Amino acid sequence: MTNLRFVTIILFGAIALFMTGCATADSNTAGGTSEAAIQKDQGSTPLYREFGDVLIPSEMDPVPDSSFIYSTSGFTAGVLTIKGRVDTESLIAFFENNMAKDNWKMVSVFKSPKSIMMFRKETRWSVINIHEETFNTYAEIWVAPTAGNSDLLK
Repeated sequence: MTNLRFVTIILFGAIALFMTGCATADSNTAGGTSEAAIQKDQGSTPLYREFGDVLIPSEMDPVPDSSFIYSTSGFTAGVLTIKGRVDTESLIAFFENNMAKDNWKMVSVFKSPKSIMMFRKETRWSVINIHEETFNTYAEIWVAPTAGNSDLLK
């Protein structure tokens, strides 16, 4: 008889614990956004990294072994390689929109399995090479001075 009481108490305790867990989960989702959703939204803010006027999606991480950045006072050039699990078309749209916001003029876009985007400013060029591999999409962001401004690198 004591075994039956013990099993009954454990069973009711488990049901009560299960019901409490469900109520907590419902209050997080039904009452608005959960903490995880808020943190995800805060973490999804695009960033300016090495180049102060090229916005990088937060879903993309730098690949240091494939990057080279050269900085002098007032000027930065080089290549920044980034990778992440993003769709190529959405990445192209991201750069089309955000480069224009930072006063880059689009020169041309080649959309293919290896897409290339070219932008220019008064004293600089930027070439963005985008391609997909098995698990990630990669973007190489090249920024260089125009031929008449190569003295910026001296």
